[in-house]
Amino acid sequence: MGDVAVIVPTLRRPDSLERALRSLFAQTGVADRLETIVVADNDPQGSAAEVVERLRRAAPAPLVYVHAPVPGVATARNAGLAATEAPLIAFLDDDEAASPGWLLALLAGMQDTGADVVFGPIRGRVPDDAGWAALYLERFFGRDGPAETRLIEEPYGCGNSLMRRAVALPGPAPFDTAMDQSGGEDDVLFAGVRARGGRFGWAAEAWVDEFAPPHRATLRYALTRAFAYGQSPSQAAAARRDWPGVAKWMAVGAVQTVVRGLKLAPLWIIRSPRRAEAMDGVAKGLGKVFWTRRFEPRLYGAAMLKAAPPADQPSA
Repeated sequence: MGDVAVIVPTLRRPDSLERALRSLFAQTGVADRLETIVVADNDPQGSAAEVVERLRRAAPAPLVYVHAPVPGVATARNAGLAATEAPLIAFLDDDEAASPGWLLALLAGMQDTGADVVFGPIRGRVPDDAGWAALYLERFFGRDGPAETRLIEEPYGCGNSLMRRAVALPGPAPFDTAMDQSGGEDDVLFAGVRARGGRFGWAAEAWVDEFAPPHRATLRYALTRAFAYGQSPSQAAAARRDWPGVAKWMAVGAVQTVVRGLKLAPLWIIRSPRRAEAMDGVAKGLGKVFWTRRFEPRLYGAAMLKAAPPADQPSA
């Protein structure tokens, strides 16, 4: 009997979901560890059911379909967790494809480091027509880390991760559904892990590729998300009622905005592709300053439904 479940939240990406699932079917060296693969379908219309049913016979472990019709990634992840009692939980996003040794590398990283949550590297992939900002977008959707497997101080996002359920995912619904529309539920989750004395690790060989869909592979989307990332430390301090901490992060953001803005100006004049990186820094700085809910972008949940209409309806 295996001890690892892989949860794949999905919303109206049938082709991408199939690619993610087939990458899980091709995992090596984990036949005795993989308990189940759970697809948590966040589409109110349940569009992923057909993909799961069609691929079920090819799965190396039970392939479970769960319908989570209220749009929001926290809701989808909680629904996936409710479908398994496995003590170890791996998360793979529906726009990711795991390398054949992905899960084995995460398990080895957890064992070698003693971490309660382990993350792996991501190669960002964008469409060929992404334009002058393509290199920035590839880095934006990717994830770099240490060259070697070891403990780390700061966590990353949930996509491409392995967690000890008892420490990292306590209770029936550990992801905060209040963040279904804005994202950031993993920041709150990992703050709780840290508060409970949990440790974070990095598995240098646990590679996945992330394929950004066309509506996301744009500079506007990336900078909006960068602004939201920038809000996180200020919001986390506010959630703790650490008002000196909020003031500190707002000051950091103001300085970051000015410094990156000064760097941006000449790059903009000469139209250098490097201006995208400077714009990213400005966006993150502004996010630290304008951190309140009033300025919070809505990138997930209902916004994702709007960006990905049902297959029988044209895109807006």
